[in-house]
Amino acid sequence: MSNAESDPAELVCAASSPAAEVEVLDPRDVPLGGPRAMAVRRTLPQRGRSLIGAWCFVDHYGPDDVSATGGMDVAPHPHTGLQTASWLFSGEIEHRDSHGAHALVRPGELNLMTAGRGICHSEVSTPGTSVLHGVQLWIALPDAHRDAPRGFEHHVPEPVVIGGAVARVFLGSLGGVTSPVRGFTPLLGAELVVPAGVVLELAVDPAFEHGVLVDRGEVELAGAVVPRGSLGCLGAGSAVLRLASTGSEEARVLLLGGEPFGEEIVMWWNFIGRDHDEVVRFREEWERGDERFGAVVGYDGDRLPAPPMPGGRLRPRGNRR
Repeated sequence: MSNAESDPAELVCAASSPAAEVEVLDPRDVPLGGPRAMAVRRTLPQRGRSLIGAWCFVDHYGPDDVSATGGMDVAPHPHTGLQTASWLFSGEIEHRDSHGAHALVRPGELNLMTAGRGICHSEVSTPGTSVLHGVQLWIALPDAHRDAPRGFEHHVPEPVVIGGAVARVFLGSLGGVTSPVRGFTPLLGAELVVPAGVVLELAVDPAFEHGVLVDRGEVELAGAVVPRGSLGCLGAGSAVLRLASTGSEEARVLLLGGEPFGEEIVMWWNFIGRDHDEVVRFREEWERGDERFGAVVGYDGDRLPAPPMPGGRLRPRGNRR
């Protein structure tokens, strides 16, 4: 998914510092496009925290009535230095990219696109979609792999029971289940459906920091309340993650984790670079149609123009407290 803001913030994102307590990030609403456009709820990045492991962007949307909003229609747009992970709870999205992938994003199925040096793609909800509901995630690529070739992977994780919850592990390992999807840094990504009243004690990698995005229900993470739509963050150091479904209905969450990302990155619009000048160059190359990004075949419409660069240079922001 594109970051379709007309005036996107420019961020320098740094690795997080250890934190024993739970940090709760509340979402902000971001419209995707015009007055009838679908809105998303963004919990990452924020001023106080930019990363959970290499996870650097979390947009949560829906349930969205497509008849009222028009659904999703994101024209071809560029990316650099990242992977996009698409995860749906309901609806269907057609994906096309300049790597040549043409695929459908469906509930419970991971579509992982690698931008690396540069890619462009489009995303359009299908005509049969009445309700669109899901999450779009970005993963920052480390310096050694940020110029990796374009790529696309599709994976359908089998639902398994872990500690009383139904889990779909789409990246990394949890509860003895390991996803076959390749990552460039150690990561964890899983959907968990937790019945009301169930308390999970999940064995996790103590080198990882973790985030829990609450899609529905009420949960406590390590004893802290994380409201629906918010992202609870827990620093590295614990081998057990305690997650409780405390409401009257089952909870559904996304569990994200990874080793703290030890590099500083610059995020602006749909680009990840290493400094201001590099991001400026990416924008200029997109605007003039440089081969870095290639072209999307089959999308009916023009590509998305880049917004103007903000005035001034970067203001450092990151996870340090």
